[in-house]
Order: sequence, then C-alpha cells, then structure tokens
Amino acid sequence: MVVDLYDYRQGISSKDKSNIKVGYQGVKGSFSEEAMIEFFGYNQDTVNYEKFEDVFIGLKKDEIDYGILPFENSCTGAITAVYDLLSKYGFYIVGEECIKIKQNLVGIKGAKVEDIEEVYSHPQGFEQSKIFFKDHEDLKLIYFYNTAISAKHVSELNDKSKAAIASTRAAKIYGLDVIEEEINDNESNNTKFVIISKNLELREDCNKMTVTFSLDNKAGTLYNLLGYFAQNQINMVKVESRPSKNHLWEYVLYVDFEGNINDENVKNAINLIEKKCKYFKLLGCYKKKEI
Repeated sequence: MVVDLYDYRQGISSKDKSNIKVGYQGVKGSFSEEAMIEFFGYNQDTVNYEKFEDVFIGLKKDEIDYGILPFENSCTGAITAVYDLLSKYGFYIVGEECIKIKQNLVGIKGAKVEDIEEVYSHPQGFEQSKIFFKDHEDLKLIYFYNTAISAKHVSELNDKSKAAIASTRAAKIYGLDVIEEEINDNESNNTKFVIISKNLELREDCNKMTVTFSLDNKAGTLYNLLGYFAQNQINMVKVESRPSKNHLWEYVLYVDFEGNINDENVKNAINLIEKKCKYFKLLGCYKKKEI
C-alpha cells in the first residue's frame, strides 16, 4: 500500500484517508499521538501500543500501515532505541513531524507542589526538566513508559501525593490539574518524529534523505566517505553512530542530508559511498518538516 503522505498532510487525498491505520506508542494524550494527529489528521484508524518495539511488531504483522515514533529531541538528542529497532526490522522512514514539547507537573484536582511526594514520567521527561527537580530534590522520581501513561496512572491513583510530567492535553484528557506549567529547562524543546513503513516510498517532492552504513575500521575511512557529501554540494543535517550488533567495536552510521534520490549530485554521492561501505542501505527519502 503506497499512500501520498504529503498530500495526506494537506488534506488532498481523501480516498487514502479511509484506508490508513496508524500505530503509535503510548495512550491518548501522548506526544506521539499529538504528532500523529498533526501529520495524518484526526480521521484515521489508530492503534496504540505499550512499547516502541510493539509498533514495529504491529507493522510487521500488518496490523497497521504506518507507525509514528519519536526520533530526536532538540535538548536530549537521539532516541537511540528507535534507531536500533529500524536496523533490527529493516523498515523505512517515509515522513517526519516535529512538535513543541511543553512539560508540565500535573496532579489530581486540588493538589499543590507541597503535597507531591512521587512523580511519574518517561525518562526523557525527567531529563528535560532537570532544573525543576534540582530545586525539588525531595521528590521521588519513578520511570514510566511515557508521559501520557504517567498522567493516566496518577488519575487512577487519585492521590494528592502523586504527580506526573505530561502535556496540558494529557492533563485535560485524564481530569488532572496543571500544578506547575512548562517545567522543562529549555523553551525551545522540540521532538522530531518519524513515520515508518515496511516499504520504501519515493516521491518527486521529497527533499530529505536518510542512509545507514558501516565501514571498515581503518584510518581515514569515515573522513573520506563523508567528504563525498561535500564534493557533491550536499548539506548533511545529522550524523548518528550506533554500535554494531554483529561486530565488536564496530559502528553503524545514520546520516540525514538534504536532497532527492533523483538529484544527480545525490546519485553520485550515494554511488561513491556504497562502493566504500561494508553495508549500505537507503533508509528513506521523504518530505522535510519545516519548523
């Protein structure tokens, strides 16, 4: 099934909307669900999963047509587990979305900061709110699957001593009060999400690409290889390194860069890089999210 996701985002392809089923990690009110709505719109069939890998398994079993997962946070960096799962399952990136993250301390109706003893959140929520918790060192921090599940859990506990880090939307969905607004350290806190598919989808309007490859552990190999991007006037956006699962002390690189697979300079660079790699894969050619 190949759907024009760019048209889908613009609301052009109404025929495709009724056929799409999208999976995300978390529950209603999660940032992943928010990103999914931003990208696909409200009118699609959805499946929510407990863990990142469950989304991949659902895609593999054809329970869903697409998955959406957090890929990188502007403050805390790459979501490395998703990189590793992309490698494990061999799926492709077909789109990206970016949303502004506003972390709030939320609790049951009437709860105040001085009432709180325990706070539930995904580790990223705590990582993004270090300054707040440094000023409240007496609070016990408890890791949970994601921020929306944390909010749901606090709502179910109905205990003034329990709080969660979550979005304003999640607080509203689960009937919680926002005790402290925007406790995240950085006001420019954004998370990039990727839309994944079992199939590689190539379109003329794509302007961003992701490739992954591994190299021989020799002096100058990486330097020479990345030089092919510069030689072909290609702007690299990001380079991420992950340990190889097959070879000790070897690494798999992920490179994001601007361009389209039909551009001659991109073809030239890829041909040169592929010849020098032990392993090479085109992971995606998709429309860049403009912020």
